[in-house]
Amino acid sequence: MKKKWLSASMLLLALTLVLSACGGSKNSSDDGKTAAGGGSSSGGSGDKVTIKMMHLWPDGSNSAQNKLAKQIISEYEQANPNVKIETEVLENEQYKNKLKVLSASNSLPDVGFTWAAGFLEPYVKGNMFAPLDDLLQGDLKDKFVAGTTEAYAVDGKTYALPVELNIVPVYYNKEIFAKYNLQPPKTYEEFKNIIKTLNDNKVTPIALGSKDAWTGSFWYMYLAERLGGPDMLDQAVASSTFSDSSLIQAAKEAQDLVKSNAFVKGFNGLSNDEAKSEFMNEKAAMYAMGTWEVPNYTTNPDIPQEFKDKIGFFKFPTIEGGKGNINDWVGGVGVGMFVSENSKVKEDAKKFVNYFVKRWGELSVVDAGIIPGTKVDTSSVKLPQMFIDVLNELNNASKVILYLDVQMKPGAAEEHYNLIQALLGNAITPEEFAKKQEEALKTGK
Repeated sequence: MKKKWLSASMLLLALTLVLSACGGSKNSSDDGKTAAGGGSSSGGSGDKVTIKMMHLWPDGSNSAQNKLAKQIISEYEQANPNVKIETEVLENEQYKNKLKVLSASNSLPDVGFTWAAGFLEPYVKGNMFAPLDDLLQGDLKDKFVAGTTEAYAVDGKTYALPVELNIVPVYYNKEIFAKYNLQPPKTYEEFKNIIKTLNDNKVTPIALGSKDAWTGSFWYMYLAERLGGPDMLDQAVASSTFSDSSLIQAAKEAQDLVKSNAFVKGFNGLSNDEAKSEFMNEKAAMYAMGTWEVPNYTTNPDIPQEFKDKIGFFKFPTIEGGKGNINDWVGGVGVGMFVSENSKVKEDAKKFVNYFVKRWGELSVVDAGIIPGTKVDTSSVKLPQMFIDVLNELNNASKVILYLDVQMKPGAAEEHYNLIQALLGNAITPEEFAKKQEEALKTGK
């Protein structure tokens, strides 16, 4: 999925290849503020410790994250004078390639960043990442949004801690809704009535660009969760079975949305950017997309305030008789911090990761506009109300269901994209959709 996990699972097939090392720049952590309250002292002695860290936020392209990382590193070094954090910074694709190269020679940095699920698994199977469950039982206990650390778990152990998180609300134009006396729906029947009312008044209900098939998958995933419950999709991928009646019914409901003219005309041939413009230009009443869009409706100075004031969001409604929860969200984590299993300073590295993740959660929303994997104390941040409301929803989330394409291995994920487009294009039946998706999962590729 585009801006989220950048198709992280596609690296599975290439893990065993030894690639040419990509160059990078080393950056010393020489700026930032002193930690309020200090950090944990390293070890029990005054021995000098050097922790090698590699991250993917260059100053030019990811300046907000880069600045925040430098600040946290500087704080930690000042609170722990015997510790030096040596950083190497690479852009996204270079970072992925370098990680593979280093893993081939068992020389990963002491601390680094990894994507979840499919990307993470081969490193864990290769015994390269250290379990971090002990940190989750310390002062990070109950600090993470529900369902986020599970995305980095393999066989019941957690191998990274999330620093980024996004969920998928349904944004809506409050002015359009008010014009036709509509309210944000709580039930799926109410939602379908909204679609009918908007169509009756010649207003496009939903902006969707399913040429980028991951956008169409959002709608299928929500329908599957609301029908089958929060564990349905996880279990389907884990067991390589897609035959549950809820999964087939969700496919049918997705096709029924298409038949009811819920989506913008020609949606299967539109890119996400093209669909987004329909919503931003107020030609469509609703738009389901990740919370990376929230700044466009709250803090982005390039967007007119008049438009931002018109935008709200609602949770995907519940379906009568379904097992899903209104507080379950489709979404997922971005990168998470790992500690190398072969690190010579493993315990010191864990203490640093503990501090970094906690501090990142305290600073990232206001300082960098990034929603962290940890819960945010909204009483202590100054942000527009819509941003506060999104953060409060995350704090109260029952579960964040990880995007299907991120959960799946590369071949199955690619087939999922093809099948979503075929399903929404009415080129296959719901039963064929489920059967072909199961076949793709069973190939194990």
